[in-house]
Amino acid sequence: MTRSALALFLGATLLVSACGSSTGDRAGSGAGIGAAAGAVVGAVTGLSILEGVLIGAAAGGLTGALTDEDIINLGDPIWASNDRPANDSAVARVQAGLDQLGYSPGPIDGQQGEKTTAAIRAYQRDNGLLVDGRASMELASHIDRKLQTAQN
Repeated sequence: MTRSALALFLGATLLVSACGSSTGDRAGSGAGIGAAAGAVVGAVTGLSILEGVLIGAAAGGLTGALTDEDIINLGDPIWASNDRPANDSAVARVQAGLDQLGYSPGPIDGQQGEKTTAAIRAYQRDNGLLVDGRASMELASHIDRKLQTAQN
C-alpha cells in the first residue's frame, strides 16, 4: 500500500469511526466501517481483500475506541436510534419479554418511554449487563434466552 493510500485510508477511518457516544458504539461502528473501507483498499492495492478487511477493522475499532465524542462526533449510530421503525421491533420484543419476567415496562407498543427505560435498566442491573437503558436486538435475545431458561 502506498503512503498516500494508507494516509487516505487512516484519515477516512478516523472520520467515519466517530459514530456513537459510547465507547462500545464507537468501536463497533469503527470496526465495521473500517472493515468495509479495508476491503476496498485491499481490492485496489497489493493487499488481499481479507488483509484489507482485517487491517481496516482493527484500525477502525481502535480509532473508535480511542477517540471520544469531544474529538469527533457524527451522532449515534443507526442501531441506537429510538426513532426508526426497525428499532420499534426491538423495543416491542424487549417490552414483551420484560413484561413476562415481571419488570413492568408499561404498554407493549414499540415506543421506549420512561417505564420501559426503567425496566430495561433494572433488568440489565439484575443480570450483570451494561446498564445503559437501551432496547436492542442483543438485549431482546438475552431476554429470550432468560425466558427459555426459566421455562426449562
